[in-house]
This record gives sequence, C-alpha cells and structure tokens, in this order.
Amino acid sequence: MKPDYVLLGLLARKPASGYDIGKWLRLEGRYLGRRPSMTPIYRALHKLTELGWVESVVDTRDAAPDAKVHHLTRPGRKALLDWANGPWEPAERPMDPDFSIRMNFAGQLGPRYALQVVQTELEFRRERRAAEGRPTLATLTAEPIPEIDLDWLQFIDARTHDRGWQSTSLYIGWLETTEWELQRIVDANDHEEEDGAA
Repeated sequence: MKPDYVLLGLLARKPASGYDIGKWLRLEGRYLGRRPSMTPIYRALHKLTELGWVESVVDTRDAAPDAKVHHLTRPGRKALLDWANGPWEPAERPMDPDFSIRMNFAGQLGPRYALQVVQTELEFRRERRAAEGRPTLATLTAEPIPEIDLDWLQFIDARTHDRGWQSTSLYIGWLETTEWELQRIVDANDHEEEDGAA
C-alpha cells in the first residue's frame, strides 16, 4: 500500500479524525475521484502512523464518542513536501483524479507548486493531442449480433469519440487559462520580493 498523500495533504491543513476526513471527501473532495469509504481511510491512517508521518491523540467529548484526532509529524510534513516537489507523470486518461490530487494537495503549498503541476499536465496533454490528431474511426467490418446495425454502430462510436475529443479540448483550454493566471501570481510575487530586497 503506497502512502496516501490526500490524507497527508488534508492533515497539513488541520488535524482531523478519520470521520472528519471521510466527511471532507464526501463533500468538498467529491471531485477527487475517490469514494469516501471509511475502511480505506482508517487503513491509510494506520499506514501513515506506521511510517511515523502521522500521530494521533484522543479527543474526549462530552456529548459524543471520543475521537482519535490525527496530525502530521515533522517527517510527515517532509514526506508531503518531497512528494509535492517530486517528478510525476500525468495519466494517459485526461482528467484523471491524480491531476486533481496533485493540484489540490501540492498546489496548496503555493503558486509555484500549482504552476508546476499545471505546466506538467498541460505539456503532456498538448503532446498527446499533437500525436493523436483528429480522431478517426476504423471502417467496421465485424459481424455483430443481429440487433446491431453497422451504420448505427458507426454513428454511436463517432458520437462517443467526439465527446472525448471535445472534453479534452475544453480541459486543455482550462489548463491554459489556469497556467496564465498562476504565472501572473508567481510573477507578481517575484516582483514584490525584488522590491522588498531593494
């Protein structure tokens, strides 16, 4: 089981119980592409504790059951920073949850982190788009079951492929806009640092 950087990223924001993490994944984190099932959350917290990246304390509560509240240790903070600074390869599938996780939890560390994530994803998507060209469908020569008409099958396949093409085009546009916005923030921060040093 590899370390769960989503949980490290959430605990970097504030200490939390497993229940609080599950609630966040169910509500605010619903676009990260993972289900907020509690068993994997508790397993991941146990693994992070074994690694020494997370510690917990029992929070006694009067009107509710006691809760185990988890927080990052110094090695946990280092592990999160190492992950955020480390290389990564975008997934073949556009809009894969790995990008959202990187953007959210590496990007939360500052504009340079977020810009690096977006630029890596954008470069990868542009390369894939250039290599694939406009999608074309092969001529169907199969012998499907009698309920399938080959002309209709060609139409349905074309619509499905076009949806993917258009979605990826919109995604690339969003990446370009986000890159531009992040670059402006980084440039403004650099300018403020230069003015402060002068």
